[in-house]
Amino acid sequence: MTASTTPTLPAPVAQRARFHWPAWGWSLIGVIAVWACIVAVRPAQPFDPLAQALSLAPFLVLVALGQMLVITLGPGNIDVSVGTVVSMASYVSVGVGAAAGPVAGVAAAAGVGLLAGAVSVIAILVLRVPPIIATLATSLIVQSTTLVLADANRASADAGLRAFVNAKLLGIPVMALLVAAVTVVVALMLARTRFGLSVLAVGQSPRAAERAGIRVWRVTAVTYLLSGGLAGLSGGLLAAFISPSTVLGSSYMLDSVAVVVIGGTLISGGRAMPVGAWTGALFFVLLSGLLNLVGWSVGAQNILKGVLVVAVVVVSTAATGTGRSALSRLRDSLTIPAKKKENIHG
Repeated sequence: MTASTTPTLPAPVAQRARFHWPAWGWSLIGVIAVWACIVAVRPAQPFDPLAQALSLAPFLVLVALGQMLVITLGPGNIDVSVGTVVSMASYVSVGVGAAAGPVAGVAAAAGVGLLAGAVSVIAILVLRVPPIIATLATSLIVQSTTLVLADANRASADAGLRAFVNAKLLGIPVMALLVAAVTVVVALMLARTRFGLSVLAVGQSPRAAERAGIRVWRVTAVTYLLSGGLAGLSGGLLAAFISPSTVLGSSYMLDSVAVVVIGGTLISGGRAMPVGAWTGALFFVLLSGLLNLVGWSVGAQNILKGVLVVAVVVVSTAATGTGRSALSRLRDSLTIPAKKKENIHG
């Protein structure tokens, strides 16, 4: 009798652990590279740029986490109202805080963010307006409200709240620690909860998700509400870190999208990278610091950010095989006529 010959993998192959490069890894490399450039330009106190970035990034990360959830829903989903919501919420936080206390002020700021998100939800789900147009309309309404609030504003941020958003624990900003905890909660929600998994499923295929019993309209509504609420919360806290302004959140719309894309979240939907919100935010905060250091204007910085976003979208789409990249469409447009010509002459 012969011994059983069960096929087995060679030991090196069976035991070898495959390393998967994280989607946010490139933005982390970008953080290190930009930091090195800043240190090269200004060698004194090399850790100061990182400390400043950790003070500014949490506010952008809050907005980016909401934007990330929206973008994860799939093509066409983007919240262009977040910047104006940040500005409006800053005035609401200061105004309500002066009358009812700083906690109530921040809560009111998050509340008006939720209200703005509700306006977008009604336009998207009830009126069937495309998301980018719906949130643009919301942005115009919010911007008008902000101007009214700015004319009526006579208060300033509470001293206690200002001390809180500037506080540090063992040299690390308290805001960074709190937003890191929020990031963990979002990551666990996406990985462990029915809602989080539903967001990913809708982003991969809304039709398949609906057939699987997922209420796509409900997932969409909650996602846009979260985006508005997080933008409002960021504006309420930012009012104490800087000061209320009608243009306080003007850069947050472009920056939040850029951070999400650079951080590894697929623009085509179905994959979210909460950690990437941090690496992307730190990258852009440090990049802005470097460009300010060498004398670039705000307009030139926005052009560079736009180019980076387009480049990352094209490369990531081609690398991951999700959707068809601009390069593949160009290749097909060149090869298909050539094949037709061969068939005619053949």
